[in-house]
Amino acid sequence: MKPEDFAGTEPKLTVEEYFAGKSRAWGIFQDRFGTLKRSFTVDIEGRQEGDEFVLVEDFVYDDGETDRRIWRIRKLDEHRYEGRADDVVGTATGIAYGKALNWRYDFDLKVGERTIRVHFDDWMFRQDDKVMVNRATVTKFGIELGQVTLFFLREDKKQTASLAAE
Repeated sequence: MKPEDFAGTEPKLTVEEYFAGKSRAWGIFQDRFGTLKRSFTVDIEGRQEGDEFVLVEDFVYDDGETDRRIWRIRKLDEHRYEGRADDVVGTATGIAYGKALNWRYDFDLKVGERTIRVHFDDWMFRQDDKVMVNRATVTKFGIELGQVTLFFLREDKKQTASLAAE
């Protein structure tokens, strides 16, 4: 599968438009055998700061652990992005066409008391104005360790505006 396979599909996914404001995601991690290992929720807030889009992700895992990741994302052209975060090694590269976005990056993953470097092949698919599905394959040395699946729900901006006006 290539991002270009989704050229012309709708609704179009752009990071800075979909993630502007607040959204929430629900996710799971399954090992390579399909065993559910972890579930989590993520509260997300995105905003434009100059030529960067800042995406703040606050994770709460089923075991009570919390984590925060702050992405700084630049749109390079109509289809290409680059992103940085503290636990991302180097720069993440993203390619978007139509309703799909593919991120690829190396990541320092905390596992208990140690950290292992893994690779993410991360696919996002916008379903409608509010919903997006995300599936990522996690590998090390080319061997699949597992899959991350997330469902995103974008806050209804019209509803939020009307509640604020009351």
